[in-house]
Amino acid sequence: MREDDEVSGRVTLATVAKEAGVSMPTVSKVLNGRSDVSRATRAKVERLLDAHGYRRRAQQSSRSPLIEIVFHELESVWAMELIRGVENVAKENRATVVLTESGTRHTPAPEWLPGVLQRRPLGVVLVFSTLPGDINAQLRAAAIPFVVIDPAGDPDPDVPSVGSANWAGGLAATRHLTDLGHERVAIITGPGDMMCSLARLDGYRSAMAMAGLEADPRLMRFGDFHVQSGFEHAMDLLDGPDRPTAVFAGSDLQALGVLEAARVRGLRVPEDLSVVGYDDVPLAQWSSPPLTTVHQPLRHMAEEASRMLLRPDAPDTPGTAAQRIELATHLVVRQSTARFERA
Repeated sequence: MREDDEVSGRVTLATVAKEAGVSMPTVSKVLNGRSDVSRATRAKVERLLDAHGYRRRAQQSSRSPLIEIVFHELESVWAMELIRGVENVAKENRATVVLTESGTRHTPAPEWLPGVLQRRPLGVVLVFSTLPGDINAQLRAAAIPFVVIDPAGDPDPDVPSVGSANWAGGLAATRHLTDLGHERVAIITGPGDMMCSLARLDGYRSAMAMAGLEADPRLMRFGDFHVQSGFEHAMDLLDGPDRPTAVFAGSDLQALGVLEAARVRGLRVPEDLSVVGYDDVPLAQWSSPPLTTVHQPLRHMAEEASRMLLRPDAPDTPGTAAQRIELATHLVVRQSTARFERA
């Protein structure tokens, strides 16, 4: 390393290439996220870049005026709320929103990466539980900022993320029901491998304990946040003499399924069964009856994530602590819940 580089703490790419035993073009390919570099070589170059404290510098002029948002599915109504939030910030910054459907709820598919490296957007909003290390490294190498929204897992310390207070939401939903006198309260949360589902379940358990009630394991179900899941679990829960008098559904879509199951079982909502949803998507106020639900600030979450991308100091260095924003949730009381009256 040259003396002036040592003094300033910088490293030349030639130094990295020499220490890694590769050519300068290979180092350049790693920095630009090119796929035609072996995994072992990429890892070696990345380690040396990190060891020398090399900071990738994004060239704003070389980026396309795009903000990309990536989902594993675009069918959910809550996806539209996230899209609107990204669009609000994109318009403020004269950018265009790119929508991509890829992968599973845990991570985008590997084939998504070459396209985003070619598009070189201003940043990427990822609606996944976390981000695999190789995708993380290649986005950073190409100086493409990214933020994970509502992580369903526990994001790595260097992954910026925006989430909401899921435990508090589960607590508020269940306390509302116990305060109305319900003792047999069921919960249909989301997938058991998603942290948000488990946090809402923990909030439910805490509220039951605060009310001096035992949480019956038979009344706890893991769904998938979709209507059919809510319907099927509710049909089973409502089948029998010892049915719950209230159901907390882990999403508004699942709550719609519960409402349909109640209709099929000949139960009135809220006279015979109280129902609480989660998310407060626009259609919640148009269900029959209008749905009591936990408001999750989906649009605001997407706006905050987009603004994090566009900050001048958007994190681009592996190993640094990333910003984690958690927004508040609150209960919205409508007409699907009522006081439990003993027969």
